[in-house]
Formats: sequence, C-alpha cells, structure tokens
Amino acid sequence: MSVEFLLTSLLVVLLPGTGVIYTMAIGLGRGFRPAVAAATGCTVGIVPAAAASILGLAAIFHTSALAFQFVKYLGVAYLFYMAWNILRDEGLMQVDEDEDERSLFRTALQGTLLNILNPKLSLFFLAFLPQFVPIDKAGSIVYLAYLAGIFMLMTLVVFVIYGAFAARARTYVIESPAVLRWIKGIFAGTFAFLGLKLALADR
Repeated sequence: MSVEFLLTSLLVVLLPGTGVIYTMAIGLGRGFRPAVAAATGCTVGIVPAAAASILGLAAIFHTSALAFQFVKYLGVAYLFYMAWNILRDEGLMQVDEDEDERSLFRTALQGTLLNILNPKLSLFFLAFLPQFVPIDKAGSIVYLAYLAGIFMLMTLVVFVIYGAFAARARTYVIESPAVLRWIKGIFAGTFAFLGLKLALADR
C-alpha cells in the first residue's frame, strides 16, 4: 500500500459529500452516539460499490444506460426525501435524546441507503482502486479488497470525527431555535442540491 493511496483516499474522504452532510446533521440534531451510527451506516453503504468494482460488476454501468439511470433516479428520489425529512419538525434533525437500539439502527440504515443508491460510487471505485495496485498484484481480488477495506476504515474514522465536532456544537443549536431553523435549511438545501446534481449527471 502506497503513501499516494493513503493521501488520495484521505483527500477524497475529507471532501464534504452526502455521507459527511448526513453524519453532521445527525450529530447536530441527536448527539455523538447517533452520529457514530450514521458514520457506520455510510461506511457499510460503501461495501456494495466496492464489491461491484472489485468483481467487475460496475462495468455494467458503463455499458447499460438503463441500469445506471435506474439506480441514479432511485438515489435522486432518496436525496430529495432526505431534504424533505430534515425540514419536517419530526424529521432527520429532530432534537431529542432518543438513542435506543432501534433508533440507532434506523439512523445507520438511512446512511447505508445514501451510499448504496449512489451509482457514481461504484464507478469511482472502478476507476480509483486499480491505479494503486502494483504490477505484481494486478488482478488480485484480495489486494483490491484490502485497499477497499483501508478506504472504508478511513471513511469511518473521518466521519466519526465530523460527527463529533457536530455533536459538540449541539448545545448551542438546541439553545437557539433560530440557529436550528437556519441549519436545517442549509442541510435540506444541500441534500436537494446533491439530488439535482445527481439527476443531471450523465455517467
């Protein structure tokens, strides 16, 4: 495993995307433990994309416009649903202390779906991982799985850190309803923008 792979992966993980936005929204609304659940769910959601690219299944998205469009519009619909869910009083960023196992599971499941319903994630892995495979390990499924595992571990750690910072700001958010409404609007708008961006994407 090269230093270039670690640095590139870190930069990719640090860039704010749907997973980061979701984890921070949960951290602000519900606290640290739910943010960890969100980060875990987003990380688990990477598994299908990584497995698809490793096994070569992601190539289907290059050859089948129908398959890509189908998954893409499912993802678009889910992103718009998340935006609407944030704006509802009882939605994604509800400020409460509900941290039971069912609530944490639902939080993780939503994060998992966010990444599963992103067809560009599998294309990213298909283009990203092979660049860092040494010639003597070319075609090695085990080595590709190893790189994907490292990427996922970095994703989990970075997302938990994002969630922790958001959770630290939670007290200020709770004490200021105006700030909460403002933040809800930003997160909802961001999810809507990401959904629109995905809807307009070709491949």
